[in-house]
Amino acid sequence: MRGLNRVWRGIDRTTDVLSFSQREGRFSEIRPELLGDIVICVPQAERQAADAGHSLARELERLLVHGLVHILGYDHERGPAEAARMRRKERQFLERLEKGISA
Repeated sequence: MRGLNRVWRGIDRTTDVLSFSQREGRFSEIRPELLGDIVICVPQAERQAADAGHSLARELERLLVHGLVHILGYDHERGPAEAARMRRKERQFLERLEKGISA
């Protein structure tokens, strides 16, 4: 994961989740039904779950939703307003997951 983060983001440290949109760039029209790829670092997710006091499954759901929301165009690194907007969208997806309702 550290290698992916270094190559694709220029950040030489591990991270918990990376998203790769397939809706951007030169070949985005080849398969428009594909949103992209989400890569989750399970060892990092395990550490975060333990730190937060919840299950690995819950942490993986949280990271999957975080990655998906990034693919949909949200980015918490654009500033506080966008970070708040992204957190709201993540909460909406997570609430639907908890209720078993598809987003």
